[in-house]
Amino acid sequence: MPSPLSPIGVFDSGIGGLSVLQALRDVLPHEQFVYFADSGNAPYGERGDAFVQQRCAHITQQMRERHGIKALVIACNTATAAAIEGLREQHPGLPIIGVEPALKPAAQHSQTHVVGVIATQGTVNSSRFAALQAAHATETRFVVQACNGLARAIEDSTRPGRDAAADAAHIQGLCQTYLAAMGAFGPQPDQIDTLVLGCTHYIFVADTLRALVGDQVSLLDTATPVARRTYSLLHATGMLRKPAQAPGADEACRLSTTGELKALQYAAAQWLGLAPQLCHAAD
Repeated sequence: MPSPLSPIGVFDSGIGGLSVLQALRDVLPHEQFVYFADSGNAPYGERGDAFVQQRCAHITQQMRERHGIKALVIACNTATAAAIEGLREQHPGLPIIGVEPALKPAAQHSQTHVVGVIATQGTVNSSRFAALQAAHATETRFVVQACNGLARAIEDSTRPGRDAAADAAHIQGLCQTYLAAMGAFGPQPDQIDTLVLGCTHYIFVADTLRALVGDQVSLLDTATPVARRTYSLLHATGMLRKPAQAPGADEACRLSTTGELKALQYAAAQWLGLAPQLCHAAD
């Protein structure tokens, strides 16, 4: 049975979930984490629901059997939309926290009442997203754009031997194309003044997005709210580690991937400052 000393499991279709892991480490600095990047099957947003559900079920079972996790964070919007309800039914005693596009906070934040949402096709097409949008569309107009290929381009950019300049140009071109299709951004009436990043990969190109939409547009993601929700659930059940029980630096995180190990090592070092030896190929 899991105990307060058990790790927290986190998984994504690739390296995008590292943004959520970063927030989790900030909010829960005394905890131990195991992170699984299913990069060999990324991105989930371009896969069917049945495939995503099968992968999520397999990963969750492996994390429980191998690591005895005390909670699971699904750090992927597409996986949350497709699989979280099924996983909760299959694992009723395990706290499972998902990520969803930040439509509610965006609607509350927007002054023009026009909110842009960029996400994968899988997220945009999901019934869960449709219900979320409908729940907050009374006074807010959502401009939704599926960004096919963007998550994959971000994922590919971490792979060894890539042309960094060419990758950056490709990512910028995709961002420019999709944002241009959404309409005008800015603080004036009928302009989009808030942009929701509906895929955990997208925060890693926030600088590119910011340059395209301007400084007066707010960018919202869900990493910190998810981390706070995880803290709240563990605190309520007495499953938080005490500061004196914090793991050492070489035990605080263990990362594995079904993709290229060097790509995960590069991403973890660049975005989390983690040592390469903390990353492993999935067996």
